[in-house]
Amino acid sequence: MGKIVLVTGAARQLGGRFVRRLQRDPGVDRVIAVDAVPPGHLLGDAEFVLADIRQSAIARVLAEHSVDTVVHLDVSAKALGAGGRTTAKETNVIGTMQLLGACQKSPSVQRLVVKSSTNVYGSAPRDPAVFTETTPPKSLPSGGFAKDAVEVEGYVRGFARRRPDVAVCVLRFANILGPEPDSPLADYLVLPVLPTVLGYDPRLQFVHEDDVVDVLEIAAREPRRGTLNSGTFNIAGDGVLLLSQCSRRLGRPTVPLLLPAVTWVGSALRTVGMTDFSPEQIRLLTHGRVVSTVQMRETLGFRPKFTTAGTFADFARSRGPGLLPPERVGRAVARLAELPIAGGPADTDTTHSTHSAR
Repeated sequence: MGKIVLVTGAARQLGGRFVRRLQRDPGVDRVIAVDAVPPGHLLGDAEFVLADIRQSAIARVLAEHSVDTVVHLDVSAKALGAGGRTTAKETNVIGTMQLLGACQKSPSVQRLVVKSSTNVYGSAPRDPAVFTETTPPKSLPSGGFAKDAVEVEGYVRGFARRRPDVAVCVLRFANILGPEPDSPLADYLVLPVLPTVLGYDPRLQFVHEDDVVDVLEIAAREPRRGTLNSGTFNIAGDGVLLLSQCSRRLGRPTVPLLLPAVTWVGSALRTVGMTDFSPEQIRLLTHGRVVSTVQMRETLGFRPKFTTAGTFADFARSRGPGLLPPERVGRAVARLAELPIAGGPADTDTTHSTHSAR
């Protein structure tokens, strides 16, 4: 008999894509898709179970179907439907606790894959240039989705100690983008005008939705020869982009503001429901974050099809043109760079540092 895989968060676009992908794997016999709300997309031949992972009923689902592989994707910065930040936090933290408790009691569970985020590293002014999987954060996230991810990973480590017989894989994804993104950062990037923090141009990394589905499939299988898919891995596309480069490629002008003003604008946007411009996102848009993907390549054996720049280009194409044509913005920036005031030593140093980051 092939594997019986349970996937949480199946009502989300990413969860639905992964459920459909699993059904093409000859090593998978059945797929059990779980969510607290009915999905708005097709799940193929998967068996959908309407269940809230915050409730103890999830243990019955594992037992009834003799699940041997659990892929926990219901860890997100945004709640589905009308749920707000409180619902998202409960699903992330309490839901993970209930799910892990059910997995601990289930003798059939042999593999656990958990979707996490590079948000666990936080964003601070004294951060290292590049985070590895073992780099401790300079400042632990104090709230929001980043704190949820830290708590989720703590519960997963506790589960791994109690069930050493279960292969556990934690995937820390960089900002996920693509044609159908579902994240606060994607909501921010499609604003007509992008508020930025005066004096800062953070480095950002992205990972494409297609690569997310590919690496989840690798994590859910038995490891390929010469690889190991148990442990914690950073997942991101090659290279980095500066926020200024992102705005130009989108054709969206930026409005540099002092940090208190950005915080006020973020609160206003959050109040009217345009985007969840949280304090953690403001810190990301101030200090940025870059992670090492050496373990992803050398240990997990995964090489993304999309670079960070390629991922962002696909996202930009799906969003349509901004207020300013990117070509015109690029020409204007090039002309400004030729001016004597912009051609001094300070500007040269900035150019070199930008290329080094990329």
